[in-house]
Amino acid sequence: MRHLKSGRKLGRTASHRKATLTNLAASLIEHKSIITTTPKAKEARGVVERLITFAKRGDLAARRQVLRTLQDKTLVKELFDDIAPKYENRPGGYTRVIKIGNRKGDDASMAVFELVGYEGTKAEKIEKARQKRETKVKQSREKAEKKEGGAE
Repeated sequence: MRHLKSGRKLGRTASHRKATLTNLAASLIEHKSIITTTPKAKEARGVVERLITFAKRGDLAARRQVLRTLQDKTLVKELFDDIAPKYENRPGGYTRVIKIGNRKGDDASMAVFELVGYEGTKAEKIEKARQKRETKVKQSREKAEKKEGGAE
C-alpha cells in the first residue's frame, strides 16, 4: 500500500526523475509554455512553483537555491528579472496545466504546461492543428462514403 507516499514515480529512478523535472522546469522558464504528458506537468508544477517563490524573494540565498536546481545562469537571471516581478502580488498558482487530449502514438494524456500570464501561444497552435486534423478526417470519410456509394 502507498499510504502517505506522495509524488508520481513516472517510471524512472529517483535521479532520472529529478533530472526530468529539472529539465521540464528549465524548458518552461525558457519558453513560457511547453507540451508534455499530463502526469509530468502535474509533477513539475511543484518544482516550478517553488523556484518562482524563491525568485520572488530576490536575495542572494534565494538565487543560489534556484541555481542548485536550474544550473543555468541565464535562466536564473530571466526568472529573477523578468518572471518573478510579474507575480509579486500573487500568493501562488504561477502555472497552469491544460489537458489537450491523447498522443496519437501511445495514447498518453498530453497537456500544455504554461506560466500564468504568458498563455495562449501553444494553445492556439494546438487548436489550429486539431481543427486541421478533424477536417482531414472528415474529408477522408466523405471520400470513402462516395467510393462505397458508387460501387453499390
